[in-house]
Amino acid sequence: MENFTNLGLPQPLMQSLERMKFTTPTPIQAQAIPLALEGKDILGSAQTGTGKTGAFGIPLVAKLLNSPRGSALVLLPTRELAVQVLDAIQQMLGGKGSSIKTALLIGGESMPKQIQQLRARPRVVVGTPGRINDHLGRGTLMLHDTNFLVLDETDRMLEMGFAVQLEKIVKFLTAPNRQTLMFSATLPADIVKLSHKYLNNPVRISVGSTTTPIAKISQEIIHTTDAEKYDKLLAQLDARQGSIIIFVKTKHGADRLASKLNRQKHSADAIHGDLRQSKRDRVISAFRNREHRIMVATDIAARGLDIPHIEHVINYDLPQCPEDYIHRIGRTARAGAEGSAVCLITPADGIKWRAITRLMNPGAAPEGGHHGGGNGGGGQRPRSGKPGGGNKRPWHRNKRNEGNAGNGEGRSAGNGERRGGGNGENRNGGKPFRFKRRGSNNNGSNQARRAAPAA
Repeated sequence: MENFTNLGLPQPLMQSLERMKFTTPTPIQAQAIPLALEGKDILGSAQTGTGKTGAFGIPLVAKLLNSPRGSALVLLPTRELAVQVLDAIQQMLGGKGSSIKTALLIGGESMPKQIQQLRARPRVVVGTPGRINDHLGRGTLMLHDTNFLVLDETDRMLEMGFAVQLEKIVKFLTAPNRQTLMFSATLPADIVKLSHKYLNNPVRISVGSTTTPIAKISQEIIHTTDAEKYDKLLAQLDARQGSIIIFVKTKHGADRLASKLNRQKHSADAIHGDLRQSKRDRVISAFRNREHRIMVATDIAARGLDIPHIEHVINYDLPQCPEDYIHRIGRTARAGAEGSAVCLITPADGIKWRAITRLMNPGAAPEGGHHGGGNGGGGQRPRSGKPGGGNKRPWHRNKRNEGNAGNGEGRSAGNGERRGGGNGENRNGGKPFRFKRRGSNNNGSNQARRAAPAA
């Protein structure tokens, strides 16, 4: 499949794809779209940033355009991802003038506004599980004719405690011959088990390694100390051009760092789970429109956020779970572009960093723990490894989500930015990872090193 012209897509959809500059299918699109157009159920996995929205959005729109009956439901874990996916589907439908109505059902938005959308009898509903269930409970949403179901970022939905919510929703999907597409960044045992319940003889597709960063991302690690960390960050910001997203571990830390950067004459804003939905939308819109060069974020933005001009990702704090490292740095190098990722690693980060390198290179023999700060930035170096299984573990035992419980988005306890649970599936093809390394000697001077290739 070299282009979209030989798929028999409806002409209005072809015109929309041309306007959207969809010319060459990505690997996940090339595998998924023909199968979906044949009516097959799909269980798919792919790296972040590989075009999964198009992989399910194109067959979804084609089915609606080809038939005056039936509707589609798309379930996603976060509000931001839902907004982004709906926007892409609306573009495929031809814009606001399309006769096919849509509805966005997410927490943090006005219920009366959403009910008004539902009264227009939309044929495409995009939302988060909690708010979808709110409407089902009120009787404002009917799914009896929904014959196309998409579950995207399914592993994240399970991590956020949506398993029970999904179970409730599926009970309302009574249309015969329903087609279901399920996509997940990883395919652990619980996802495969879920697919047996929701999918009918699915075709399983996988594109690339879900635990290997995109090849066009240049990765660099900088060993530092807590005292020097902020100054190292400023040096990186001054040395780099283009848009930057900085990941931190807490909501308060995001606000504090963004304020501090603004006082240093850097244009920055923060996004995290405590912001109202309208504020989150404004922050993303401003960053997308380049009104701010820097966005400081918690892991709420680690998946799905698709802003092509992000050139650099800086991990000011390492993520809670090793897999989230892949999703964080996947915010750059979108759709074949190049990007860079930087990690600022302090002595306290040794365990976390070793877990990340084990995830990406599970067969690599440990070289001994890095305790930071020492002579010349030593520490564990990622090596080539063999494919193998891996467990997804949080650094702490308590499991928390983004703090959306109570507004239709989350049902896990707590209001932290962290989450855990689940077993990851590792598909690393055994290629060595190479990082630029920087460390500080005992006098605090920087030394740059490049990791030697693995044998």
